[in-house]
Amino acid sequence: MIRAAVAALALLISAPAAARPDPKLQAVLATFEQDEHSDLRGTVVLRDGKVVAEHYYNGETADALHDIRSAGKSITALLTGIAIDRGRIRGLDDRVDTYLSEAKGSAIADVALRDVLTMRSGLAAFDEDPAQPGNEDKLDAAADPISFLRSVPRADTPGTRYRYNSLTAWTAGLVVARATGEKMADFADANLFRPLGISRWAWAADAAGYTKGQGNLSLALREFAAIGEMVRNGGLYRGRRIVSAAWVANMLAPKEAISDIDPYADGYGYFWYYRVQRIAGQAIPVSFASGNGGNKLYVVPSRHLVIAITSSAYGKGYGQRRSQAILQALLAADLKT
Repeated sequence: MIRAAVAALALLISAPAAARPDPKLQAVLATFEQDEHSDLRGTVVLRDGKVVAEHYYNGETADALHDIRSAGKSITALLTGIAIDRGRIRGLDDRVDTYLSEAKGSAIADVALRDVLTMRSGLAAFDEDPAQPGNEDKLDAAADPISFLRSVPRADTPGTRYRYNSLTAWTAGLVVARATGEKMADFADANLFRPLGISRWAWAADAAGYTKGQGNLSLALREFAAIGEMVRNGGLYRGRRIVSAAWVANMLAPKEAISDIDPYADGYGYFWYYRVQRIAGQAIPVSFASGNGGNKLYVVPSRHLVIAITSSAYGKGYGQRRSQAILQALLAADLKT
């Protein structure tokens, strides 16, 4: 009973405050009750940090923790920035082996952190190709992830080619852990989650016990949105500085054009995506975190909006299409307000 009450209080404290519901946005969310698939979980819309529309689907509840998959990479980017702000990481020109001594002599050793955070490490690791030496399934199966990292050869000159892969995000997470002297999950708890009022979360670890910087972070929907609101507000949340505004701006700024290989994004920053949505003749810039199955955290500064979507359509292409459709429908409705 006491634990349940404490959990409920923590959720209340961390959750964005409710505002007067926006009937147009709420009506958009209701239409997705008719979706042919039963794996949409929830959508919440914040305007200026307050909930203006919210809907749960297929038995999901507001307090349920949900695996946001690779959207967790974007949280790893935030933690990298916090580590830089606190002087634990000197800067993005530092090599991986500055913090990960075991990497010396391997293909990842001399790669700059900025090339890790932009998926331009040069490693022979591409998640869409199971034959690649550094493919994410092989990483997940590795009993010794550091030895696995050391074994992956170089395919390209670092900084020259974007190749989406989980191995470099895992590397970024381990760099944060080594630089701070603690598990990345513990660093996240003290420096991100608790300052945001988030007490209920779960972040999976690999076979060696390292926090999975490549994803598998589970959050409740409103708390997922709270992270987006902090990003929208340039690193501030309810008047408290969580991460520097300079880092947020740098993190979100596109470093690589990827529209020719990604139908949902124009560019890629530091583990965050960027796209200009064209709605009713207007160009609306959107930054977002993205996870397998359609898990999304959309940040829309020009409309003062944050939209968080959770979905369990893992491995299903329609999950990404559906989340983009929700975003576009919400933006179209918002333009009418």
